[in-house]
Amino acid sequence: MLARNRIASAVRRWFEGQGFLETAVAALAISPGNEAHLHAFATEAIGPDGERRRLYLHTSPEFAEKKLLAAGEEKLFELARVWRNRERGPLHHPEFTMLEWYRAHAPYEQIMADCAELLRLACDATGADRLRFRGQTVDPTLEPERITVAEAFDRYAGIDLLATLAEDAGTDRDALAAAAAGQGIRVAPDDTWSDVFSRVLVEKVEPRLGAGRATILCEYPAAEAALARRKASDPRVAERFELYACGVELANCFGELTDPGEQRRRFEAEMAEKTRVYGEAYPIDEELLAALAHMPPASGGALGFDRLVMLATGATRIEQVLWSPVPEA
Repeated sequence: MLARNRIASAVRRWFEGQGFLETAVAALAISPGNEAHLHAFATEAIGPDGERRRLYLHTSPEFAEKKLLAAGEEKLFELARVWRNRERGPLHHPEFTMLEWYRAHAPYEQIMADCAELLRLACDATGADRLRFRGQTVDPTLEPERITVAEAFDRYAGIDLLATLAEDAGTDRDALAAAAAGQGIRVAPDDTWSDVFSRVLVEKVEPRLGAGRATILCEYPAAEAALARRKASDPRVAERFELYACGVELANCFGELTDPGEQRRRFEAEMAEKTRVYGEAYPIDEELLAALAHMPPASGGALGFDRLVMLATGATRIEQVLWSPVPEA
C-alpha cells in the first residue's frame, strides 16, 4: 500500500510537470457509459420534494472529462474511482481506480508515449527493475512493441482480419467465423462477429502480448471502437490501442471521436446490442453529444491504476493493492 501511494504521487508530479490540470468529476451520472458489455451500478436520487430519478455510478470519468475539454480545458487527468458491475477476479474488482487523461490537439501516438513513461514511473517509484505477473516480466526501459490488431491476428491466429471488414465499418460474421473455426476456435451458431473477434483475441492474441517488453496493440476494427475516430488512411480501423504488459491489459486509449451524429449512431447501436444480450440499456447523455460539437481534436487514455500497481509490486490479486476491497457475498 505504501508503494501504491508512491506511484500515485509520482504520477501526479509527472502530469503536473507536463502542465495538466487534475480534475475530480462527479461519480454519479445520468449515463454510466454506452458500451454494450459494460455494466453499471444504479441508484436512486430523491429530491427535497420527494421526486425520484435514476442515476448511475460512472464506469469511467470520460463523459465528464470530454465536457471539460469542450469548455476549453486542454490537458486533464484524474485518478478516478470508478465502478463496474458483474466484474470480479484476480484482475477485476467492482470498485477500482482508473487513471484517465486527455490531450487536446495531440495525436494518439502521444498517448502511446505517455503509456511508456507511466510504466517507467511506476518502477522508479517502487525501485522495481521489472514489471511482474504470473511468471512473466517486462523491462520498462524498453520501448513498447507496436503491432496492429490485424497483424496480431495474422501472426498469432493465422486469420486475415481485414478481409472481414468493410470501409463503412461493416463486418462479415460468416467469414470470420469460418476462419476462426479453421484454426480450431470454438464458434457457436448464435455468435456475432464481435463474439468471434473477442474469442480469438482472448484465446490466441492476448496471452502473447507484453512479454519482455510492453506491447501496444493498435488500429482496432472500427466496429470495436465506439468512442474512437476512424483512421483517415484506412476507415476499416480506428485510432484505438490497448497497452499490454505481462499478458495483462493495462490501458485503453483513443484518438477521440468528436462527431456528435456519428457518436449518437454508435451509442444507439451499442445499446441495441446491450438490449439484445442483457435485456437492458442505459440512457444516452445528451449533454455529452452537445459538447462534442465544441470539443477540439483530442486524444486520451484510460489506465487501470490498480493493475499497474500490481505489476510494479509483484502482487497476484487486485485485492492485495486495494486499501479496502469490497466485501464478497
